[in-house]
Amino acid sequence: MKVSCLQENLAKALGIVGKAVGARTTLPILANILVSTENNQLRLTATDLNLAISCWIGAKVEQEGAVAMPARTFIDLVNALPQGTVSLELNVRTQAVNIRCGSYNNDLKSLDAQEFPIVPTTEGQDGIEMPVELLRSLISHTVFAAATNDARPILTGVEARIRDGQITFSAADGYRLATQTGHLGAPINHVPAIIPARALHEVARVSHDPNTTAMMVLSANRSQAMFRIGNVELVSQLIEGNFPEVGQLIPKSHQTRTIVSTSELANACKAARIFARESAGTTRLKIVPGNGATPGQVMVSAVSQETGSNETTVDANVEGVPVEIAFNVQFLLDMLSAIETPNMVIETNAASTPGLFKPAGKDDFLCVVMPMNLNR
Repeated sequence: MKVSCLQENLAKALGIVGKAVGARTTLPILANILVSTENNQLRLTATDLNLAISCWIGAKVEQEGAVAMPARTFIDLVNALPQGTVSLELNVRTQAVNIRCGSYNNDLKSLDAQEFPIVPTTEGQDGIEMPVELLRSLISHTVFAAATNDARPILTGVEARIRDGQITFSAADGYRLATQTGHLGAPINHVPAIIPARALHEVARVSHDPNTTAMMVLSANRSQAMFRIGNVELVSQLIEGNFPEVGQLIPKSHQTRTIVSTSELANACKAARIFARESAGTTRLKIVPGNGATPGQVMVSAVSQETGSNETTVDANVEGVPVEIAFNVQFLLDMLSAIETPNMVIETNAASTPGLFKPAGKDDFLCVVMPMNLNR
């Protein structure tokens, strides 16, 4: 293999695929990045067997070939090189790669490319196309609600459900639920699939060009999800099992409906978080209807035995009965960061029942949060 490319492009591509390098793996080959030539381009691939990321960059290919290069050393070295043209030349006999850039001359010991696992691609696959902005929206409005521990592996993923051209992502960790819906350009149907939240984080990270079209392939028989965005492909194993029935988790009625400024409530919650740290994030929302002369109010408060207490009052339009309910303040802030409308709706019943949160005037996103004990 003999190839050359720009240092800037190579460093950027390594930054993308490096997130999939196997950490603390018992298979030494997974600590490497596969570097190969393909259609007069340079393809970089990394995998930990659960997640694989490939990135293609423009290159001058003088001799075809492939080699597995130690990821950490390769990434650190390329980042240390000056801007300019980087040449890579493999010595097949020694499996060493000579890396040159300006006055920098390096030899990096590498492994045979045939030891590297085969990573599937989206080429030739029937996929679901959508604007990148739609995919990013589906991810950002749900992935925060996925579980971060493996006690229930099914909850570490996000369910993708496609029916009659409508795509819905849903995530739940046992304490909250977030669901976002979007519309595709064709009447597509597909069996539900549960995609690991970690994989979707990486998809969102590389989906930065709003003018790009994303392709998603959900392969039920191969138990994989594949994404193609621009010059990047990501392949993830799907999570097996039955996701909770989302419809059963959403409250069907409410006794109190509150419309409040999204930004003002977010600022009040940020202040409350300072005092809620020592009480597992417990923050109270006391919702009081107006009386005609004065507007309704949402009083956000938190108490710390050592630090002190906090209370912020936010004017609101409140219909129904007064209610006082406690939530984990971080759950509220995660939810508020996903609401993009100036005002939002809070629907509640009692201190012991979940609260439903959604943007005012839109019905494509909602979040359900379980309450905390008011005595905490």
